[in-house]
Amino acid sequence: MGIRGQGIWLQFYMAGHFKNWSECGMVGNSNGMCHITLNEEIMPRKKSHEKVEVETYDHKGAKRKNIPLVGLVSSVTDPIDHKKKYQHDPHIDPYLSWAGKKEGTEFEVQNVSLHIHERIDPQRIIKSFLKKDTGPKQVSLFEQPDNEPPLNKAIDFYKHEQDWTNRLIAGDSLLVMNSLLNKEGIAGKVQMIYMDPPYGIKYNSNFQPFVDKKDVKDRDEDIPAEPEMIQAFRDMWELDIHSYLTHLRDRLLLAKELLHESGSVFVQISDENVHHVRELLDEIFEPENFMSLITFRKKTRPLRASYLESMSDYIVWYARNKEKGVKFHKLFIDQIIEGDKSWKWVELPDGVRRIMSEEEINNHELLPKNSRIFQIVSMIAAGFTPSCVFEIEFKGNKYSPKNGSWVTNKEGINNLIKQNRIVNAGKTLGLILYHEDYPVTELNNLWARTVGPKDKIYVVQTNTTIVEKCLLMCTDPGDLVFDPTCGSGTTAFVAEQWGRRWITCDTSRVAITLAKQRLMTANFDYYELAHKAEGIRSGLKYRTVPHLTVKSIAQEGAEKEETLYDQPIIEKNKVRVTGPFTVEAVPSLRIKPFDGKEPKIEGNGRELSQTGETGNQTLYRDELKTTGIRTTGGKKIEFSMVEPMVDYRRNV
Repeated sequence: MGIRGQGIWLQFYMAGHFKNWSECGMVGNSNGMCHITLNEEIMPRKKSHEKVEVETYDHKGAKRKNIPLVGLVSSVTDPIDHKKKYQHDPHIDPYLSWAGKKEGTEFEVQNVSLHIHERIDPQRIIKSFLKKDTGPKQVSLFEQPDNEPPLNKAIDFYKHEQDWTNRLIAGDSLLVMNSLLNKEGIAGKVQMIYMDPPYGIKYNSNFQPFVDKKDVKDRDEDIPAEPEMIQAFRDMWELDIHSYLTHLRDRLLLAKELLHESGSVFVQISDENVHHVRELLDEIFEPENFMSLITFRKKTRPLRASYLESMSDYIVWYARNKEKGVKFHKLFIDQIIEGDKSWKWVELPDGVRRIMSEEEINNHELLPKNSRIFQIVSMIAAGFTPSCVFEIEFKGNKYSPKNGSWVTNKEGINNLIKQNRIVNAGKTLGLILYHEDYPVTELNNLWARTVGPKDKIYVVQTNTTIVEKCLLMCTDPGDLVFDPTCGSGTTAFVAEQWGRRWITCDTSRVAITLAKQRLMTANFDYYELAHKAEGIRSGLKYRTVPHLTVKSIAQEGAEKEETLYDQPIIEKNKVRVTGPFTVEAVPSLRIKPFDGKEPKIEGNGRELSQTGETGNQTLYRDELKTTGIRTTGGKKIEFSMVEPMVDYRRNV
């Protein structure tokens, strides 16, 4: 099925019900509605016994403040607030120094409200489409959620709560984070923050000026037309690396305030500035909260560098408070033993054990089906235990642990012999460990199996696998994830896939548009809930694997299992789409193009007021007073009072 509204396709794969999107006809209009027509001739292809459900995860119990709807905002319903002052610790030693740091120990952020512009619920659209009805249907892309408060409460902003919906926000991350902290009280409620800031101070590594153009160079034609982006570029790179460091430091300070006590922050960066980012994080989060420097592969193959090819980027991981405990789940990757000569033994289906040939070691498909690959390890313990020093009689020979002790006691040795786990290994004994005893290995901080993202829609898009590993390590289903560097929406996409709540923001309207389209067209497997009645916060059901050690094998019944948090149980005959989310924005002046395309509005004041333009004048004045006008050198013109001209007041 395909649904298009305002130039966006919503794709839904109905288990092969439609051969292609052209089988579902539709026409869009300018008010956000789409007229959908289903070709009924395709319906017989649906098997009578097949029932596919369209679902989303419900974050039961999670709430959010009722923030202003853009149409209800005025200086009365949402009065201009003051600024919030933040202060960096001036007594850090040692510290990184740069131009403007000493003068910037304090900074102020305007307290602005975030305004809801759209409410999007893909599931409603699909379910409305699937309802049996004769004739075409009109379906709104932006239907109101069931928990929409009555009007008297809807305009009483920040005083009431409503059910959680995820959030895609257009605006400067500093303003957004400050609003979340001071207007909505989200301090300490975010479990994970993932930041993918610009890697350096080159323009082409940071911006994408158009939705369909990813070839970005340092040239005039690639400068975006968005005033917000021009401002962001000037603010962040006016003083080169010095502006860059100030930009990051201020945002990291607010990110720390948002994090839960057991939360984590991940900052993705390249080798160009990884050392500076590490120093900034030391200053903000303190060195003792450093967790790891993760190296991940970013390319599939080298690109002919003049010297050593750079094949990796980095993720710097810090905890909010390591001493009090960090939420953490061990992740595992498959243990690859093909080609590993330490795994050279095989037990054939008839019980015969032998050494594999060179070809078999490098290609396990040459082995008979149901063969068991194993290795032989030493039975001498790394330490010394007096009770484990004794003589073993095995197949007519006697063995003693020379200069050490056995890995287990007499009872354990007898169990190993009974399980046929002990073999003669020359002058001593060896222990058999099968590959299936522990078929995985713990994930470490070298992620060599990652590559660049496929089908990139954004110039600096990150592979979902990278964000996924960070998210699964440090969050549970239902936890809140924040990304102040939205880009193509990878963090939001991954959070949605794994049942986490999310908030993301970006200054660029290009990025917001791409992220919005990506989320609206996404579909995921439906993972089985641990307790359906409790919703996603109860967790998911996961696949487990055995983790047999020498001790657990010797002590029968002491078997251990590992949970694979990246392999949940998939519930068949269910398709999951993105849950409801709002598109929001920091208030700013509307910029109209002067290219002749904007309709000319004529008439006197009273006639003009009927067009709705004068109705926005109060909003424009309030926003101008709130945001001010930024000039060169990082300076800002601020207004204490903004009033309409006398002639304008008299005509209206």
